[in-house]
Amino acid sequence: MNKIVKTIKEWGPSVLVAVFASLIINTYVAQAVTVPTGSMLPTIQLKDELIVEKMKGLTDFSFGDIVVFWPPLAGNKDRYVKRLIGLPGDTIEIKDGSLIRNGQKVDEPYVKSAMTYTFKQVTVPAGNYLFLGDNRNESYDSHMWPTPFVPEKDLIGKAVFRLFPLNHMGTID
Repeated sequence: MNKIVKTIKEWGPSVLVAVFASLIINTYVAQAVTVPTGSMLPTIQLKDELIVEKMKGLTDFSFGDIVVFWPPLAGNKDRYVKRLIGLPGDTIEIKDGSLIRNGQKVDEPYVKSAMTYTFKQVTVPAGNYLFLGDNRNESYDSHMWPTPFVPEKDLIGKAVFRLFPLNHMGTID
């Protein structure tokens, strides 16, 4: 019995600090996520493990960033991973297989196939964002949702690093 008490006294504080630190980091700093679909092919593969930086107050979200968020879909319990296409105030349109952002055709080398759909011009409201998958014709994203905009409060963070598979480990472009 004394040996058990002694072990708890020795290791207990360290274990509690480790558990507390991991909870804080996972909740507020960074988190690993597994990509559940092929909607970001060829940039991100199905089942890739990504590190998501979650310090939104210190993050400057930019056009082209890969972001993890809660989509504006009733009853949804899954996080989505998509490319940030529309910032607050941007006008976005898809026509003739191309993305038009603020009246300019955008070169998107990360998109494998031209889009086979149209998306009428919309202006992203203040405090909201618009997202598309890189596998545009197979991605369930803003162009298909009843409400195409994701409120800022529903952003989880920016995908910054690929952990797995090991042969593709590194930063995400």
